[in-house]
Amino acid sequence: MPQARIAEPYDFRRPTTLAREHSRILEAAFDSFARQWGTQLTAKVRTKSTVTTESLLVQTYDEYVASLVPVTTMVRCVLGEHPAKMVVQFPTPAALGWVARMLGGHVDKAGLERKFTPLEHALVKNLVDEALDVLAYSLGPLLPATARVESIQHNSQFAQAAATADLMVVVAFTVRVGESATAVTVAIPADALLPQLGAVNPVASAEDAPQLVRHQLAEVPVEVAVRLAEATITTEQVLALAVGDTIPLPHHEREPFHVSVGGRDLAQAMVVRSGSRAAARIVALTAPPPGAASQGPPAPHPADPHPADPRPAVVPVKEHRP
Repeated sequence: MPQARIAEPYDFRRPTTLAREHSRILEAAFDSFARQWGTQLTAKVRTKSTVTTESLLVQTYDEYVASLVPVTTMVRCVLGEHPAKMVVQFPTPAALGWVARMLGGHVDKAGLERKFTPLEHALVKNLVDEALDVLAYSLGPLLPATARVESIQHNSQFAQAAATADLMVVVAFTVRVGESATAVTVAIPADALLPQLGAVNPVASAEDAPQLVRHQLAEVPVEVAVRLAEATITTEQVLALAVGDTIPLPHHEREPFHVSVGGRDLAQAMVVRSGSRAAARIVALTAPPPGAASQGPPAPHPADPHPADPRPAVVPVKEHRP
């Protein structure tokens, strides 16, 4: 049975929600990170591992720390020259279990709370550094710099990664290694992450509208037809058509075919072969008649030496007898 989601109160005096477009961009990026991190973790701990994104929200650093248990692993990470630090948080027993599996063990360290030994510290640091490389690849230009581990703390109250009022983008994950599931959070300073969202999802100005329209029209697929000159017959003759009937066309045998788009002739072409298929080789371009864009239907083909009579022409058709 799925677990019911808990409604959280919203403070209108301090709006901390993300725009819908920004949320979608970040969710897609962190989902990509979760999939790749799960694959990487499987290779490191030699046990099938999966990572799932659970939530994404904006909190102050004080609210974020208050939501954590006091004793936990807090990995402080530097983001280039940014003063606030990024945080990767996970329970200490889970980290000890990952280290044990990396060293060939198969027993989780549930309930074991202690500081890391120098060897465990080095392995956890290397594990997080590799995860940060995956995060940088998944976020791409959203992350101003590749994060690197600065220090590892074991108390959430003493980590002091940012000022209490600083906004953080907090992403919660569920990391499942074998049969053990662990809640992991990643907190990134909002002012280091959110400014890049404007560049990723820009709003086009009205001045660019003509260029955007021209670019869009240039990419629209159109159907090109290679055809003979048209002939006009009566509906009675159409209804009497049968196999073996011949319809004379006002198209001379050695004349090129007409190349048209949307019913308007653009060029003349000869039929050639392209491998096992027929193709059309352009032999001449047809200049549009003056004012064709405003007159609607195309005028008679200027290169046709035998233009169709403006009056309905009756083309003889062999009489069909049952």
